[in-house]
Amino acid sequence: MRRKETVTKALAQVGIMLLGTLILAFTYYHINFENHLSEGGFVGLALLGKYAFGLSPAYSVFLLDIPVILIAWLLKGRKFMLFTLLGAVSFSLFYSGFEKYSTLVLDLHGNLFAAALLSGLLTGLGAGIVLRFGGATGGDDVLSKLISEWTGWKIGNVFFVSDAFVLLASLFFLPVKETMYTILAVWLAGKVITWTMTVQIRIPARHNEPAAVSVKQPIQNSKSVPAVTSLRH
Repeated sequence: MRRKETVTKALAQVGIMLLGTLILAFTYYHINFENHLSEGGFVGLALLGKYAFGLSPAYSVFLLDIPVILIAWLLKGRKFMLFTLLGAVSFSLFYSGFEKYSTLVLDLHGNLFAAALLSGLLTGLGAGIVLRFGGATGGDDVLSKLISEWTGWKIGNVFFVSDAFVLLASLFFLPVKETMYTILAVWLAGKVITWTMTVQIRIPARHNEPAAVSVKQPIQNSKSVPAVTSLRH
């Protein structure tokens, strides 16, 4: 019975993480790329590669992730590494699928403020879901999570600071207007990531069981340090 419950819990965890990477891939392709917004972290570097050289982020992000995933294996253990690998691979597959087969076009060039809001909300939600349930969506997420644990900074703030370097590089490839809206999206994503990882989930009581309890800590692997107060491929 206990083994069955463990397997069910693991499958649910994987399913939720896949949902998070699906949200991220959808957002990065249909909102960021189609409206010429960039992004921070490895995804931002990959999008710049797409704008400048035509390289598909589905592959370039994964190549950037590989060294950091190996570091995660050494520092965080095999379970965290496997969940991070799952996040990185599933993101690449989802992004490649949208890139090749999706016919949806979300043209928000006339309202980049709306594009930035959607990007920030969905990116933060997707990345926060994956991080809360024990994985990461790529190498930059791993680095941000490690820095947050070592320094005590909120993970959303770590994302924003690390993303700033990529956003500065965006000025060489994108107009200032698009870059400024990208900064707004990244800032909002950091706030949503923090909220997603720390929000209390109310579990209703069953029949005559005690009143609802609050789940305050995100699900973590057995080798993780305690969660910080707070997704940004």
